[in-house]
Amino acid sequence: MPLLQAERLVKHYRLPREHLLAAAPLVPALQGVSFTLQAGRSLGVVGESGSGKSTLARLVMALEKPTAGCVRLAGQDLQALDAAALRRARADFQMVFQDPFGSLDPRLPVGRIVAEPLAAQGGDAWFPVQGTARRAERQQRVAEMLEAVGLRAGDAAKYPHEFSGGQRQRIAIARALVTHPKLLVADEPVSALDVSVQAQVLNLMQDLQERLGVSCLFISHDLAVVDLVCDEVLVLYQGRVVEQGSAQTLFTAAAHPYTRALMDAVPRAAPGALRTPRLLPMAIEPRYEQATACPFAPRCSLRQPACAESAPALRALGPGHLAACHRA
Repeated sequence: MPLLQAERLVKHYRLPREHLLAAAPLVPALQGVSFTLQAGRSLGVVGESGSGKSTLARLVMALEKPTAGCVRLAGQDLQALDAAALRRARADFQMVFQDPFGSLDPRLPVGRIVAEPLAAQGGDAWFPVQGTARRAERQQRVAEMLEAVGLRAGDAAKYPHEFSGGQRQRIAIARALVTHPKLLVADEPVSALDVSVQAQVLNLMQDLQERLGVSCLFISHDLAVVDLVCDEVLVLYQGRVVEQGSAQTLFTAAAHPYTRALMDAVPRAAPGALRTPRLLPMAIEPRYEQATACPFAPRCSLRQPACAESAPALRALGPGHLAACHRA
């Protein structure tokens, strides 16, 4: 059984009405997204801004409810849980947010921040002892997690403003892993960091994943980062899955023109090598209605009449390799 399973996720948002008698426009953020993630594996979700990546993360984390479809963690439908059961289940799936400066409470010391998920779960479940012994055990757990992410146990008494951006993201990772979750959702975890710090945080996440056996849903717009840390890749465009497969397959034999264009945009250190990138026209306006044609057709240099007549279905091109393109 897969650890994480998303089944035909659909999410619509209503925009404000232009005037009192007008109908509220409906924006389809996700349109039938399905995937599975096995225990101990990592899945990268890539796409441009507005493709639905962060919406997918919020649905997986049960921070929002899908318009249709469901998310199952270890076979359990998260939307079917009441508030108390969902709170208990959150020990098994945690999230690292994009902004390490905004995701940490500046009024709390680092020790309180890292221990916050334990308190939210109910201290008795994690620390059956009482009083001083319980406090010492909690401090020990926090110290272990800080050292696991490359910080010192003494840093628990400091405040977030005393750390750099990379160190703050390490604190956020420690907070996410303190409950020993089965699934870690990372939403653009290094995009706000300097390039020199990104590699350190990515190496840390890889090392922790191997040591702790945690599965990772890694969301990014940077294919170079995804290629480094992920086993499988899901490519989103306007809320639809346009290609899916192993990282090795997609980075060596991408079938969808959108995936190939994203790959061409990745800088490569190849002195003297000449290449002609596939330049895409500017992003088109979001569509408020359900698209009946291929959503990528207006920007595709390989479009044909069939692309304007019907949206291509996601079909298998090989073992574990899917693509939604008439010419794939």
